[in-house]
Amino acid sequence: MPEPKRFYVYIMTNRSRSHVLYTGVTGSLSRRVFEHKNKLVPGFTSRYNLTRLVYYEYFVYPDAAISREKEIKGWRRSKKIRLIESMNPHWHDLAESWADVYKPDDRPVENELVAEKMQR
Repeated sequence: MPEPKRFYVYIMTNRSRSHVLYTGVTGSLSRRVFEHKNKLVPGFTSRYNLTRLVYYEYFVYPDAAISREKEIKGWRRSKKIRLIESMNPHWHDLAESWADVYKPDDRPVENELVAEKMQR
């Protein structure tokens, strides 16, 4: 029996207790973090060098993950910090040792992003 699909809500930053926090949702956390760390997708996270994964949680249903992402995005900064510190009090990069977890194949990143957006 195949492993069930997981959906993730995550928070990225550029350093401990940074003023810049990014909350996102994805169906492949390792791939998405790889993209952030390597600045493969232009935009907010690459502009602000958001390469540290400081928080994540997973869901079985995509609508639950999307709802949670929207909920967290609506919070004040202080509440987001409490959430991060409940899992990661020292703001370590939770993906620091993930270099070999995700190895991209030959498909362009853009095709995967389009497919991911279509699943939402």
